[in-house]
Amino acid sequence: MSVAIDFSNKVVLVTGGTRGIGRGIARRFLDAGASVVVCGRNAPDSLPERCHFIACDVRDPDSVQGLMAEIGTRFGRLDVLVNNAGGSPHADAATASPRFSEGIIRLNLIAPLLVAQSANRLMQQQAGGGVQLFITSVGAHRPSPGTAAYGAAKAGVINLVSSLAIEWAPAVRVMAVSPGLVKTEQSALHYGDAAGIERVAATIPLARMAEPEDIGNACLFMASDLASYASGTHLLLHGGGEKPAFLTAAAQ
Repeated sequence: MSVAIDFSNKVVLVTGGTRGIGRGIARRFLDAGASVVVCGRNAPDSLPERCHFIACDVRDPDSVQGLMAEIGTRFGRLDVLVNNAGGSPHADAATASPRFSEGIIRLNLIAPLLVAQSANRLMQQQAGGGVQLFITSVGAHRPSPGTAAYGAAKAGVINLVSSLAIEWAPAVRVMAVSPGLVKTEQSALHYGDAAGIERVAATIPLARMAEPEDIGNACLFMASDLASYASGTHLLLHGGGEKPAFLTAAAQ
């Protein structure tokens, strides 16, 4: 069995694939030969070869249906969905408005389900089925102060993955990839200047934040035939995790 990962003649959709982690994921699938569709509300200034943009608001069921219809018309199939779009600004849970919390949960839990349902309808009727990957977060597995609704939504995605993997098998494999801290063009908004980013990176056992392409590499593996028996599971990518606070306190 060859260990090469080749996505030639495969069609991959990466939601939120125009920037950040999504762009890194899209780039790795392009490197592996796939035709990649990225979607978002605003078109990027430029796209690499074999990368196609389709405008879509993943929170809007009609927009999602239009996205899948266009993919079906232009490409005839969808082999891999990477449900990546999401995020949250910092907010104090004690004062966050109901509208804010509902919006965060809609973007990070309801929207991925809408996209997954629509993609599943394509995948179930095509030869070879398909693969669906949900990008979650370490915030789904540990406390998420400042992004409580986001962490709760991502935890819901982990459970959703386990359920969909049963309901949609054997034609469709469903998994989650949970990144830790990732260095993107927006890192300064969360961690401050370059020195702040270095201080945060130093707390990670591997002594660096992930690059978006690190997440893309994991997605390539999980979507490939090398992981053909993987479904209903999730992969943590956090560089070794976080040192327990008591070790730092004890050393002081």
